[in-house]
Amino acid sequence: MTKIIPPQGDLFRLDSPLYGDIQGERTVAEFPFFALTKRAQMEPMTFESDIARIEINPSKTGVATIYDKEILLYIASLMVGRLENGETIERVVSFTANDLFRMTGTSRSSRSYMSLKASLSRLQGTQIITNIETGGEGSDSAFSWLLKADIKYKKLPSGEREVTHIEVMLCDWLHRAILTDRRIAAYHDDFFKLGPIERRLYELAKFNCVDGTRFEADTVDLAGRVGCSLEPRSIESFKRTLREVAKNQSLPEYSISLADRKERSPNGGRPKLSTLVTITPIDGLRQATRLERTPVQA
Repeated sequence: MTKIIPPQGDLFRLDSPLYGDIQGERTVAEFPFFALTKRAQMEPMTFESDIARIEINPSKTGVATIYDKEILLYIASLMVGRLENGETIERVVSFTANDLFRMTGTSRSSRSYMSLKASLSRLQGTQIITNIETGGEGSDSAFSWLLKADIKYKKLPSGEREVTHIEVMLCDWLHRAILTDRRIAAYHDDFFKLGPIERRLYELAKFNCVDGTRFEADTVDLAGRVGCSLEPRSIESFKRTLREVAKNQSLPEYSISLADRKERSPNGGRPKLSTLVTITPIDGLRQATRLERTPVQA
């Protein structure tokens, strides 16, 4: 039987615990690199725009999911924390499962440990091919998120195994993005309470609502950037989710609104109905409201 316990004593150097915020990296946040499901997705994923092309192939346990991404966010945050303290960043990062669970709001249980093990496997097994460069470099070959993912343990006299810590090594692509590009932003503590689509909306808002500006996108374009299928049925489901998010205003730090609009048909036929999605920083929204209510002085 495997147990989860914090490491005892100073037996090895750990990069955890994390004392600062969870932080995300812009390149990974801007594009749909992860499956929006907890179930194993065995189908390859592709994304293509004017500036980016991404092909993602699953391992035998499926494509890495948006929930698996929590581990990458945590690792990146540990690395950024050390950078900010002027420390040297090693290629191998060590942490405890308990600290990861603490930061992501996950219960400490055998089930959580098994989920962590499966997540590490998917992160190591998923293959990504992209023309997106990081740190001024790119690659035509496939890479995995983790080059190494080891769960370390010690054996007790009873024969049971005690997990001591986890060692991982990020791929060069993501390592360059964090250490060289350094386009990092702190995430709200409630990020880990969000559903898959809400997480992607939050990430896109975080890196596109700069200096209080709004982020606007057509529903279909937004669905592609979030990582949803562009089939008509999936688009309708995405719209329903967006309306629910807008109704509940469930994105921390941001307000979201939808507006239907008619667009002229290029062939002179019936106008096409589209939906514009607008995400606004809550502070920016409050400021705009104050300006609107300020009387104009003659």
